[in-house]
Amino acid sequence: MSLSHWLSTSISSSSAFLSSPIFNSRNQHVCLPPKDLVICRCVTASQEEKTVFKTKVSRNVNIAKLQAGYLFPEVARRRNAHLQKYPDARVISLGIGDTTEPIPEVITSAMAERSQELSTFEKYSGYGAEQGEKPLRSAIASTFYDGLGIEEDDIFVSDGAKCDISRLQVMFGSEVTMAVQDPSYPAYVDSSVIMGQTGQFQKDVEKYAKIEYMRCTPDNGFFPDLSTVSKTDIIFFCSPNNPTGAAATRDQLIQLVKFAKDNGSIIIYDSAYAFYMSDDNPRSIFEIPGAKEVAIETSSFSKYAGFTGVRLGWTVIPKQLLFSDGFPVARDFNRIVSTCFNGASNISQAGGLACLSAEGLKAMHEVVGFYKENTNIIVDTFNSLGFKVYGGKNGPYVWVHFPGQSSWDVFSEILEKTHVVTTPGSGFGPGGEGFIRVSAFGHRDNILEACRRFRQLYK
Repeated sequence: MSLSHWLSTSISSSSAFLSSPIFNSRNQHVCLPPKDLVICRCVTASQEEKTVFKTKVSRNVNIAKLQAGYLFPEVARRRNAHLQKYPDARVISLGIGDTTEPIPEVITSAMAERSQELSTFEKYSGYGAEQGEKPLRSAIASTFYDGLGIEEDDIFVSDGAKCDISRLQVMFGSEVTMAVQDPSYPAYVDSSVIMGQTGQFQKDVEKYAKIEYMRCTPDNGFFPDLSTVSKTDIIFFCSPNNPTGAAATRDQLIQLVKFAKDNGSIIIYDSAYAFYMSDDNPRSIFEIPGAKEVAIETSSFSKYAGFTGVRLGWTVIPKQLLFSDGFPVARDFNRIVSTCFNGASNISQAGGLACLSAEGLKAMHEVVGFYKENTNIIVDTFNSLGFKVYGGKNGPYVWVHFPGQSSWDVFSEILEKTHVVTTPGSGFGPGGEGFIRVSAFGHRDNILEACRRFRQLYK
């Protein structure tokens, strides 16, 4: 073998070896030539000598403010790590609020029919109106806002309330100030951080600077003391609330609308769980006199009809809602929608229209009733174990108090000892520390089995 041939072969094989994922850069590997050749030592390049190409584009400093990952992917990550540790365990997920029961056939058959129509010349349709199809907008107006002065052209159909929350943030921009219930759905805060509306995260108080956290606790009935809340431009408010399940009364919403008017604020009212209301509380903010001048409402078919994967929601922006210069808010949102969105799927919209038929509404109430029965089972279980339990009556979530304990520690203990996934309350804001949220979205046998494990753990 010639020296040049040996060197060529050695370098080639070394390169292949270096590309192996099992290579440990801390070890030096020596390649020895045949005995009749001069010894040549091939040393791998140290880690420090390797260069990585980087662009000259700076990272968005606002995204860099975010703490760890978004709550629910982090819960999923820990669930997956648990499954790796216990591959044979029957893990029950009562964490993320994802529906589990089949979509009623009256709804899926309408989507199937619409899908088949797309295969015909006569019924094919491409791009639709970004604001949504008129029959669906009209049905939403007459079903959810009958007699409230909301018209079909006040309604923007979308691919879900969560998506609309981000579009609204884009519309408002980085200069506005905002308030949120504490605890509340984390998308409100995280989207505000990404838009640049906040300061840095303050670890000592577990809050972002420049956000007004409206503390909602058992002591104040989960409705903030507005006399202690500073003026902000935007107020995010969810009723029934995620995660606490608390629903604001009519008197409380009258206070909220007056507070917004006095401060010149805009309320973004999330009514995604209104169908779960058992009490005689308002289902819409527009039931409150004067709300059309200060409020936007966003909602969704996700938790009503099992559309978490189908994706369909809506946002209502009344014509009476104006910016400080008198410009209609709806016109700016229309521009955002027209620029950033091509409209909800026409197949999804066919399903939405079927939801709002007489048969579809009946079917949705049955699905919601099933989840409410699940909620009662969970509430009864924790009550029987002596826990302080909140929510459940007006929403699909049970808010369980573990005073003096870390929410993530309780989450970890439950997962480790029962193989049940919950959600740590602190993930919804500092006001959620010491609580866990248990979702009622699950098959009945899983709910019963999870509750059996809870009783075994805490008996």
